[in-house]
Amino acid sequence: MRKELRLRRRRDFDAVFRRGRSWHNELLVLRALTNSLEHNRYGFVTPKRLGGAVVRNRLRRRLREAIRVLPTNCGWDVVVSPKAPAANANFQQLNRAVVDLLVRAGILAEDPPAGERPA
Repeated sequence: MRKELRLRRRRDFDAVFRRGRSWHNELLVLRALTNSLEHNRYGFVTPKRLGGAVVRNRLRRRLREAIRVLPTNCGWDVVVSPKAPAANANFQQLNRAVVDLLVRAGILAEDPPAGERPA
C-alpha cells in the first residue's frame, strides 16, 4: 500500500476515533470518517494483547492486502482494529469480515465478486 494511502499522523487517527462512525463484526472493528481527498487513507491498530510482533504484523499485512484489492469509493479515512479472534482467523475469514464492514459502511464501490461476499 502506497504511503499516501496510509494514515500516519496521530491527529488523523484521533479525528477518526473522535468524529468517525464505527461498525464491527466478530473479527474486526472499522471506524471511518470522510476526508476531502480524492483517495482513501487506511490505518491499522493492532494492540499487543493480540499477540507478539509476528502475529500483529501478519494481521496488518493480511488486512492491507484484503483492502488493497477491493474497489472502494473515494474520500474516506478508515481505521481497522482486529479483535482477539482475528489472530486465529485465516485470510478468507478476514477478507469476508473486511468486505462485510466496508459494505455496511458504504465504502465498497460495487458488489464484490461472489467468492468474497460475506456469509
